[in-house]
Amino acid sequence: MTDLLFREDAYLQQASAVVVAVTQTAPRDGSTPMPAVVLDCTIFYFESGGQPGDAGTLTWAGGSASIVDTRKDRESGAIFHVLAADAVLPDVGETVEITLDWPRRHAHMRYHTALHLICAALPGILATGNSIDATKARIDFDLSGVEFDRDATEARLNALIAGNHEVVTQWITDEEMAAQPELVRTMSVAPPSGAGRVRLLKIGDGVDLQPCGGTHVKNTREIGPVKIVKVENKGKQNRRLVIQFASASA
Repeated sequence: MTDLLFREDAYLQQASAVVVAVTQTAPRDGSTPMPAVVLDCTIFYFESGGQPGDAGTLTWAGGSASIVDTRKDRESGAIFHVLAADAVLPDVGETVEITLDWPRRHAHMRYHTALHLICAALPGILATGNSIDATKARIDFDLSGVEFDRDATEARLNALIAGNHEVVTQWITDEEMAAQPELVRTMSVAPPSGAGRVRLLKIGDGVDLQPCGGTHVKNTREIGPVKIVKVENKGKQNRRLVIQFASASA
């Protein structure tokens, strides 16, 4: 199993690792398989929960390669660091240096934490889906029977961001998670359970608490001001809120 260093420190930008397997993984469009390596540890987040897999570089004594995506194999559970199609490959047992595309990852962290705060700004309303990239994020809510005010929601969201709330993780057992279904705020992503314990993200003192395996900032102020740039109807009940950093949407 790959040691997931990002679970304990999302700010690690570089680390040493050992190659434990060299393999191939099919790209999303079903075209030619791409090379991938499995490492004994990683700082790269794999695509999950609406957050994209990380990208960056892999270097070793004999060469270097671009990591273009990071995924978890559904069957084996292996973490695939997907390389460019023409990449030179390291050998199994080779010690490598892995380096994140940090600006991209940090944007994901800021947006992901902001989505948790939108849940806090709309208490009691279940999210039905979400997605993040480096330029925007979106979250869908079941707003049937709800009087939704875009400007008021944006104001509450930015007040929470500016509230200087610490963001920390804590763990509970699978049994404790099962006994507290109210912690689940989304209908589309199941809590990351099955390993005996569940990771919770806690924002401030009572601001938000919900299961999440993603990477996040340490303090809400790190997100910066955001704008709800679009509200879309997605069926009779669902509304999609798209957010961007205020500096990006100006």
